[in-house]
Amino acid sequence: MNRPPMTKKGAERLRGELERLKSEERPRIIAAIAEARAHGDLKENAEYHAARELQGFIEGRIKELEAALSTAEVIDIERLNAGKRIVFGAIVELSDEDSGEEITYQIVGDLEADIKQRLISVSSPFARALIGKNEGDSFSFTAPNGTRNYEIVAVRYES
Repeated sequence: MNRPPMTKKGAERLRGELERLKSEERPRIIAAIAEARAHGDLKENAEYHAARELQGFIEGRIKELEAALSTAEVIDIERLNAGKRIVFGAIVELSDEDSGEEITYQIVGDLEADIKQRLISVSSPFARALIGKNEGDSFSFTAPNGTRNYEIVAVRYES
């Protein structure tokens, strides 16, 4: 079986979310369902149906996190010793050769990816284009909005 990679920091963040869902959200929803039940007729009780729907979402997320954390290969990226070569866990500083804009991404596991935090999935086309390249390399990437040319300004590994 292929174990999906996950950074140590990402695993800790997901464990924190799992703990919060189990210790705070689950009891809160159970209480909301009990309160909605106390209001009587459940067929026309919007609070009851909303609480049940939220309960389903939370239980699904708990199962998803438990499964991901139990199968993931947690990698301590500080021990990789990849130097200036890009591998899983790398923090990559890029310069758009056309606009001069600089941007930094970290390559992480699928479940911990969050573009708003500049965490890109190792299985994304952009991350796959980066893997194996070295600091100082230039490359072209064809995105839906056209081809972009980048220079890899810096590569580092930190947790």
